[in-house]
Amino acid sequence: MSAIHQPNLFPRLSTLAKLYAADRWIVLDDVQFARRDYQHRARLADLDEPARQQWLTLPTHLPQGRSTLIGQARLVDPQRSRRTVHLLVRQYYGRSPHWKAVSNVLDAVLDTLDTSDRLADAAKASTIALLTVLGWTGGVSDSSEIPTRPGRSERLADLAAATGSTHYLCGTGGMRYLDADPFDAHGIPVLPFHTPVDDLLWLWARQASSLWALSAVGPDELASQLAARGSRPFT
Repeated sequence: MSAIHQPNLFPRLSTLAKLYAADRWIVLDDVQFARRDYQHRARLADLDEPARQQWLTLPTHLPQGRSTLIGQARLVDPQRSRRTVHLLVRQYYGRSPHWKAVSNVLDAVLDTLDTSDRLADAAKASTIALLTVLGWTGGVSDSSEIPTRPGRSERLADLAAATGSTHYLCGTGGMRYLDADPFDAHGIPVLPFHTPVDDLLWLWARQASSLWALSAVGPDELASQLAARGSRPFT
C-alpha cells in the first residue's frame, strides 16, 4: 500500500499518520513549490498550550520563479536555517520527557542542512526521521525518478503502479479531486484515509507539526496511536 505526498518540513500529524499507515511513501518532489503549503515551514505548537503556535520557516530561493519544482527549490542560507531549526525546536520541546526521540529527529535534519542546500532534502529527512523513531519500516521512492503520464490522477496512478502498490492511500484533500479510473485501470483500489477528530492528540493534527505529538506522548504511545488508526477499515 502506498501513499504519495510532497516532502513537508516536520510534517503535520495528519500527514505523518497517512504515511505511517502505508508500506511505501512516494515523495512527490517534481510538482510546483507552493509558498502557502508546508514544504518549507511547520507550525510548532507549545508543549503545554498547543493552541499557541509559531511558524518555523526556512527562507527559500526559487530558481525558476513561480514555476520552480519542489526538487529545484534551494535554501537561501542553509547554515542560518540550521541555527533557526536548532534553536526553535529545542526552545519548544527541549524540556519534554521525550526529548531524546525529538532530538534524534532534529539531528537528522541538522545533519542534512550541513551537507545540502536543497529544501526537499531537509523536508524529506525530517519526515523519514519522524517515521523512523516511530518504528516505521516502509520504503521511500522519489517521484522525479519514475516516468509517468501527464494528468494529475493518471500521474499518481502510474506512480503507484510503478512501485508495485496493491492499494493507494488517499487523504481527505486528495479525495476531493482524485479520479479513480486511472487506478482502476491498473487494478489498484483507492482507500480514503481520515484522522480522528475527538481526541486531544488529533485536535491539531491538520495544523501543528508532529513534533508536538511526539513531545507530548512519546514515540511508543504515538506509534501505538498511529498503528491503531492504520488497522481500522479505510472507509
